[in-house]
Amino acid sequence: MKHTLTHGDKVLLLGERTIIMGTINCTPDSFSNGGQFKSAYEAVKRALQMVEEGACIIDIGGESTRPGSNPVPESKELDRVLPVVEMLRKESSVWISIDTYKARVAQEAIEAGADIINDISGLRFDQNMTNVAAENNIPVIVMHILGMPRNMQLNPVYDDVVKDIYNYFEKRIESLIQAGISKDNILIDPGIGFGKTTEHNLTLINNLHVFARLNKPILIGPSRKSFIGNILNLDVKNRLEGTAATVALSIARGAHIVRVHDVQEMVRVARITDAIINSKKPEFS
Repeated sequence: MKHTLTHGDKVLLLGERTIIMGTINCTPDSFSNGGQFKSAYEAVKRALQMVEEGACIIDIGGESTRPGSNPVPESKELDRVLPVVEMLRKESSVWISIDTYKARVAQEAIEAGADIINDISGLRFDQNMTNVAAENNIPVIVMHILGMPRNMQLNPVYDDVVKDIYNYFEKRIESLIQAGISKDNILIDPGIGFGKTTEHNLTLINNLHVFARLNKPILIGPSRKSFIGNILNLDVKNRLEGTAATVALSIARGAHIVRVHDVQEMVRVARITDAIINSKKPEFS
């Protein structure tokens, strides 16, 4: 299913080929690469490398939302992300996503050049976020999370994980449209690892095609997540092959955008997966 994202004079086509979103964590405590960047310059340097490797979107975050993490002050988050957004925007026209659930951070990042709001709370944690998104007419990634980052993995329980999250998106999409956000500006993310067990994550990936019924672009972020480590018994630095498998299957099941750390490798995975999916169909069944 094809979709089009717009922000200002920028246009991003979804559905013709998989879009790769590269992750820049400007945090000291991210689960995967916290503390990697000692300065805004280093973060931007890596972001530009990701663009060279094939990323169409760079996702910049200033607060770790790993399991068990606690919120950071708004001022600290702004100090971490704004210099990176501003510098990257001067250096590149790449789409920039701001990974935050705080309305003020989103607003100032948009003013600095961000094109997308990526909110793990689905625009629920900060009551002003919906207004920021609507007033700026900006695409928003609406993620599902069960609980808060500090407690989401304690004992996540669902009646039916696919049905429950599908119903959440149905209600959330309707609510956001009624609040003034354009229906064409809403993307959905089932929130792999955010209040889900290993089995929940596997079930969501295997049934990702169900969410296509919502007629919204689907983003998924399985990169280096703990469910991969649980299956393979590997630490976070050794989950490349597991990530590649989940990326390929997610694309096959309907993902439009894949959020990853290892851009070059996952671009290659996506291109091969796209080629197979788009190959000539047989004339017989």
